[in-house]
Amino acid sequence: MNSQNQVVLALGSNQGNRLEFIQLAVEALHKEVGTVIRVSKVYKTPAMGFVGESFLNATIYIHSSKSALKILSKISKIEKKLGRKRSDKKEYESRPIDIDIIYFNSEIIQTEILTIPHPEMQNRLFVLKPLLDLNLDWKHPILQCTTSELIRICLDDSNCEFTSNLVAPLSNLHLDLFNYIAIEGNIGAGKTTLANKIAEDFNAKTVLERFADNPFLPKFYKDQSRYAFPLEMSFLADRYQQLSDDLAQYDLFKDFIVADYHIFKSLIFAKVTLAEDEYRLYNNLFSIIYKEMPRPDLYIYLYQNTDRLLHNIKRRGRNYEQEIAAEYLEKINSGYLDYIKTQTDLKIVVIDVSERDFVKNQEDYNFILSEIQKKL
Repeated sequence: MNSQNQVVLALGSNQGNRLEFIQLAVEALHKEVGTVIRVSKVYKTPAMGFVGESFLNATIYIHSSKSALKILSKISKIEKKLGRKRSDKKEYESRPIDIDIIYFNSEIIQTEILTIPHPEMQNRLFVLKPLLDLNLDWKHPILQCTTSELIRICLDDSNCEFTSNLVAPLSNLHLDLFNYIAIEGNIGAGKTTLANKIAEDFNAKTVLERFADNPFLPKFYKDQSRYAFPLEMSFLADRYQQLSDDLAQYDLFKDFIVADYHIFKSLIFAKVTLAEDEYRLYNNLFSIIYKEMPRPDLYIYLYQNTDRLLHNIKRRGRNYEQEIAAEYLEKINSGYLDYIKTQTDLKIVVIDVSERDFVKNQEDYNFILSEIQKKL
């Protein structure tokens, strides 16, 4: 199940540099509303319902954490920034940009200010043809028709012809060049959240650490000296089994694998939690296992300062984590940084997200993607 909303937007322009307005709208939506996953071709159609210049039309498919009403509010602001001036007239008129919500997941929404699916989409060829380009396996939630079926029964016989292509904001970020990406970071850094978000946006299979199933974890935070060794051994065994199984079985329908950990974290944590004699034994066992494990093609380390980590830990509310000390987190971070310094043959991206919230703020998520793109 996706953690983000799947949204289709229709864009049109019949004033000024029409193609530029549509491209600027796409970039603004990607920056402020959600990740633009796919863009359609651009089609030229005559003005409908009034006399005016012909329109250029396109559709885009985005992932967004925002609600439909918040997206509508953002759209209005973007239209205004791009020069659209709304009037009290009820009839249609020319505009530099027009953005409509066509689909929001498969939901049916009817309020005074918003109706989804768009009530006229099935009657507009300039919406349906670009929508077909997105290649979405969706049905109209009310009419229960695919886009192809809607086109066949559409009574709109106006001319709708291809004119140009749009540039997708992520067209230069080819994460599918990698088979295996590992996202790492301290406790509460946002590893799992980012792994899930990237997997949804770039069609990847996730491998997520099964920490919640570890019976020793709550006990460890109450009595570290007693439970450190069984905790680290159980984590090592589970990580080895999970990565061995999942990395050996690539999903034919996914482009790559993204994990919210790399098995080397086992040694980093063990060095902090175990007594010296226990660590020597653990290190010997780890070395045997580590030789058999594939290395990630890309290693992303999310850095957050200690205060921010403690805030995140408190906010997510896991009872057994609430007594984690700042000193413990600082030792873990030092262990990661020491590991990173020694890796000369591993492609590594270190990203400071201490002052960023890449869940609520699309710009912060875009910053992470841009940092990855710089490394590539």
